[in-house]
Amino acid sequence: MKGMEAWKYPAILLLGIGVANISGWIYFIALNVIVLNATKSAMAVSILYLLRPLAAMAVSSWSGSLIDRMNKRSLMIGLDGVRAFLIFLLPLLDSIAYIYGLVFLIHMAGSLFGPASGTYIAKLIPPEQRPRFNSLNGLIGSGAFLIGPAAAGLLFLAGSPTSAIYINAAALLFSAVVTMLMPDLEKGLFADQPVRMNRNMIRQDWSDVLGFYRSRTAILIVCLLFSAVMVVMATAVDSLEAAFAQKVLGLSDSGYGLLVSIAGAGIIAGASVNAVVVKRLAASAQIGFGAIGVSFGYLVYAFSAGFAGAAAGFFILAFFLAFANTGFATFYQNHIPVAMMGRVGSVNGFFEAILVMLATAGFGLAADGYTVQATVIAGVLVMSVFGLSLGFYLLRPSKARLLASQPDGIVSLPEDE
Repeated sequence: MKGMEAWKYPAILLLGIGVANISGWIYFIALNVIVLNATKSAMAVSILYLLRPLAAMAVSSWSGSLIDRMNKRSLMIGLDGVRAFLIFLLPLLDSIAYIYGLVFLIHMAGSLFGPASGTYIAKLIPPEQRPRFNSLNGLIGSGAFLIGPAAAGLLFLAGSPTSAIYINAAALLFSAVVTMLMPDLEKGLFADQPVRMNRNMIRQDWSDVLGFYRSRTAILIVCLLFSAVMVVMATAVDSLEAAFAQKVLGLSDSGYGLLVSIAGAGIIAGASVNAVVVKRLAASAQIGFGAIGVSFGYLVYAFSAGFAGAAAGFFILAFFLAFANTGFATFYQNHIPVAMMGRVGSVNGFFEAILVMLATAGFGLAADGYTVQATVIAGVLVMSVFGLSLGFYLLRPSKARLLASQPDGIVSLPEDE
């Protein structure tokens, strides 16, 4: 009974996350369809993919300063409400330029929501529950990867992409209501007056984050290598996924869809296994073996000449992705001070957004100048160097202490400053 009580709020939070994840996929697919139907242009759809990193760049330089000085629960509720309202407006717009502008604002709110919710989760979930919570969160995200597109397809058959957009707006309102049911962990901690940010405050916050990383080089190395493998290089390689499937593997649209479904099965399998063994597997091992496994899966995919090889690579990389993500989430929660987690996450996100855009643009130019497969192979080889470096770095016995417990004695900027 005591154990059930301890999981009451985490379970409610996971419910909200699950609904938001599924509706997010529905919104993503519906938005692509709406833009494609309105413009008949693949380029117009590709611009949607650039808006997210652009929004992250616009927000991440200052958002951490705001997040760490505000009540995270209140901020999350407000951001869910704002996103729901903006998404509700989307189907009412006729101009593609206005649609892009609104989507950009939605992504800006999302870039604020991510670090805010991550900080709230770290405060809510005690260290001993974090591995299990993160594994269940990963399993829910994996299920959304399959359920979301399937639900979107059914909605398109029964109605239209517009109805799918409205469902996402309703889901975000539901998420806001769920957050209202969660405890206010920072009640009375912050002053009622709005945060007044200025250039000196933001500059000092950046200095604090960089100073923290300089004093914790092991944490910096893990964050850099993980971002390089799982965010920057993975995004750049994945941007050529459809072209690789068609031009290199010679797959039809249905064949490519089957390939993506196999990746989804790999994610589900990996997340399911991880949820079972997470208590017996150290976070360092999850990240290390996960990074190596993901790199190996990408190598199999990049050097494949047919559907079978690519499918095997997709399944392998997706399977190990669950381990890497769960391990890193636990690592991050345990080793980044909660008082400055918003600032650290925002600084990380700022550099990730820049590198993602540069890498994606570079891969696109390289694919036009050379061949798609040569570009993918080169990118995967670079990714593998980072992945193997991360894996062997964390799997060394001397690094076991790094993830054993949360570091103490960290002095951070006061919350109400």
